[in-house]
Amino acid sequence: MNPDILIVGAGPTGLVMALRLLKHNVSFRIIDKNSGHGEASRALVLHARTMEFYRQLGFGDEISELGIKLESLHIREGSREKAHLTFKDLGEDLSPYPYMLSYPQDDHEQFLGEKLKRAGIEIEWNTELLSFEDKGDYVEAVLSKDGNETSIRTAYLCGCDGAHSPVRKTLGLGFSGGTYDKLFYVADVEAETLHDASMNLYLDAEGFCAYMPVRSSGMVRVIGIIPEKLAQAEHITFSSISGFVKEKVGLDVKKENWFSTYKVHHRVSDHFRKGRVFIAGDAGHLHSPAGGQGMNTGIGDAVNLSWKLAEVLKEKAHPDILDTYETERITFARTLVDTTDKAFQNIVGETFKSKVIRTVIMPYIAPFLLGFSTTRKAAFKVISQTRIHYHNSHLSKGTSGKITGGDRLPYYQNGRMDNYDPLTSCEWQIHIYGKASEQLGKFKEESGAELHVFPWESPMEEKGLMENAIYLIRPDGYIAYTNQDQDLNSLKNYVQSYSLRFK
Repeated sequence: MNPDILIVGAGPTGLVMALRLLKHNVSFRIIDKNSGHGEASRALVLHARTMEFYRQLGFGDEISELGIKLESLHIREGSREKAHLTFKDLGEDLSPYPYMLSYPQDDHEQFLGEKLKRAGIEIEWNTELLSFEDKGDYVEAVLSKDGNETSIRTAYLCGCDGAHSPVRKTLGLGFSGGTYDKLFYVADVEAETLHDASMNLYLDAEGFCAYMPVRSSGMVRVIGIIPEKLAQAEHITFSSISGFVKEKVGLDVKKENWFSTYKVHHRVSDHFRKGRVFIAGDAGHLHSPAGGQGMNTGIGDAVNLSWKLAEVLKEKAHPDILDTYETERITFARTLVDTTDKAFQNIVGETFKSKVIRTVIMPYIAPFLLGFSTTRKAAFKVISQTRIHYHNSHLSKGTSGKITGGDRLPYYQNGRMDNYDPLTSCEWQIHIYGKASEQLGKFKEESGAELHVFPWESPMEEKGLMENAIYLIRPDGYIAYTNQDQDLNSLKNYVQSYSLRFK
């Protein structure tokens, strides 16, 4: 079958791209050279923005019930607790999902894969992309399965094929950045330790070690730096460092489920697109584990790209809209790599500054600052990725009150109304908080655009919304255009500039 889109890679990024394309009724094939989903938990945390995207797909609440809502952080030194930060409902009133969710990647991938299977979509396992060529009007790709080669044509190819991405390498894109010198370890274990929905961070002058719940069955994720004297060993197992882990965090491990060592990279590809070929997720950017941002960022890539491809393929938008994928996502990826790199260096570094951050600022000053509501909200917005905006995108136009084109639609609910409910259509829509003019009603009828009118309430102003302003919402929940005067001519000019069609 020659699909509209060929997705290479069935990790979280590729799976979410497939589910979004399915929502938009676009044909695709999703292939992976592996024999099935991964069996290691790897990435662990789902943030609020990802959960909001999942709500659009109809399973945000379902996946929330499957994971563990992380409620607090204990900062310790040996057996002594130095600080206790509560972040249960850290983002209350900021998102339908005001928390971090612990949900291991293997379970996560199985869940997403099952959603595809129930929709009649089969992931093509044991299928490798051998080569591809952009022919200008289409991409020709050569696939291999069970030793048999086939050639297909596809309108677009999306490389969601990981850090060593053959798609990125074939495109000849640079992957600048670096690798940290230290050797890290990650393990999922059963331990004789009281488990609750908390993260536990052990900091001292020598470095850090952390553990947190990974599965409802009682497994614990342990991460840290392998001591220099042990890192030189030819073959490192969990047994090699179990004594060190017990000494540092007091974990008495009963059973090891999974263990791996790794080097941490920080890299961003030179480009996320070349012609009809795109890359997303780890193929385009690698981050330190600080804040659990990597997988969530890849999912954000998939959401951003999928609706734009769908609009172009269905001739509901000008192909130039595809240029905004790289503009929007590479800017965020570069900023994220830079900020997580600095944060991670401060946590694991050996400088005097790093030691002060580990032993003074994090256990004493940070908890004090997070006691203030304003600081807590700011921290949530950064970690949860709800602060991501696309102000510099060509798609983003206008300002109304505190809201600028490119902002994420502020979340508002009061028990009777929830302004995120309409976003489940994954279509362009107009929001009015107040009253819609008669002319706007006629525009709705003529254009086929969704129009959602929410009666004005004073707390909406606290969210940055402006009474009676027009907010044109993109399929991914970001504000593309806003106008405070309900100026229909200005709205029509915006729609015409991108050849947007709503039906």
